[in-house]
Amino acid sequence: MTELEKNRTLLVDSNIWLYAFIEGQDLRKSGIAKSVIQDNNSAIIVSTQIINEISVNLIRKTSFSEDEIQQLVVSFYGKYDVVEINKQILLKASEIRNHHKFSFWDSIIFASALYANAEILYSEDMHDGFAIDNTTITNPFG
Repeated sequence: MTELEKNRTLLVDSNIWLYAFIEGQDLRKSGIAKSVIQDNNSAIIVSTQIINEISVNLIRKTSFSEDEIQQLVVSFYGKYDVVEINKQILLKASEIRNHHKFSFWDSIIFASALYANAEILYSEDMHDGFAIDNTTITNPFG
């Protein structure tokens, strides 16, 4: 299946990835997170901020080595579209904070999803059901 044949575009927040990577946290959430990430009908997007958050947490919670972090980074860039934070995203994030009272980091993630034209932003931490343009926050565990 080509990227154009995929039904929807998703940006998956770091907490979803961590549930998929660290099974001992919550088995139900781990199963749901894995199904989100393995959704073959979707094109998954990840931002550099999310890669950073995942890396920090894997180092802290699972003692990932630098070699493992490097492999993870290479894997993300090889398997997914990676949105790198830029001026346009930072300015949109500021607009989101100003109008919708999002946190600094959440506004950057949402702005990244908008920039990448993601239809769904999967996150456990943000406002489930909130939407701007064609991007909607969805809590997959809700």
